Amino acid sequence: MSTSNNYQSSIQDRVIREAERLQITSISRSQAYQLEKQGRFPKRLKLGSRSVGWRLSEIMSWVNDRSKEV
Repeated sequence: MSTSNNYQSSIQDRVIREAERLQITSISRSQAYQLEKQGRFPKRLKLGSRSVGWRLSEIMSWVNDRSKEV
């Protein structure tokens, strides 16, 4: 794999926080939590005692899957 491909992969796999997740998905925090409990949204990653995030690649995959359903 070339250096540029490695760089692109690392960008896709970065961890995003709530504000960016909201901007990308346009669903509320509580709706995302409900969908996550139902197994219909990517699981959050615990980053610290009071912080969570999501893998950007998983969020983008979820968005792409939803766009195919519509």
